[in-house]
Amino acid sequence: MGVFTDYLIAGGWALTGAVSMAVSLALLLRVFSWITPIDEWEEIRKGNLSVGLVVGAVIISFAIVIAAALSPVLK
Repeated sequence: MGVFTDYLIAGGWALTGAVSMAVSLALLLRVFSWITPIDEWEEIRKGNLSVGLVVGAVIISFAIVIAAALSPVLK
C-alpha cells in the first residue's frame, strides 16, 4: 500500500468518527431535553445563561467520557 492509500484510509476513519460523534451528541441532547422538565432551547433563546451553562456542561461531560473510553486505545 502506498502513502496516499494510507491517507485515504485515515481520512475515511476520521470522517466516520466525526459523523458518529455528531449523531451521538445529537442523540445525547435529545435524551437530555426529554428527561428534563423545561425546554432548554427556548430558555437559551430567551437569554437564560444558567441553562446554557448546564447544556454546555453536559456536552463537556460527554466529551470527557468519550476521551476516557478512547484513552486505552490511543496508548
